[in-house]
Amino acid sequence: MSGASGKVPAAIHVTPEASDGGPISKIRDGDIIRVDAEAGTLMFLGDEREFFARTPATEDLRREHFGMGRELFAGFRALVGTADRGASVFG
Repeated sequence: MSGASGKVPAAIHVTPEASDGGPISKIRDGDIIRVDAEAGTLMFLGDEREFFARTPATEDLRREHFGMGRELFAGFRALVGTADRGASVFG
């Protein structure tokens, strides 16, 4: 992937995705998160009961699916699986 690399720590992809209602959809501005790249974990540091009671964040991204050729990939977006299952369009 392009972007930050080398000495810049970055979590490029996290699953389960927020769009699937995964726990990452409950993270809010100001939350403290621990990322452990060696263990492959991402942990919310705070009141877990309050965290799990949160409503998952949602966003209407339909307007982002058009223009600059993006409509050419609409079929793939509709078929692609989650990253933890290979992000494949072949089931």
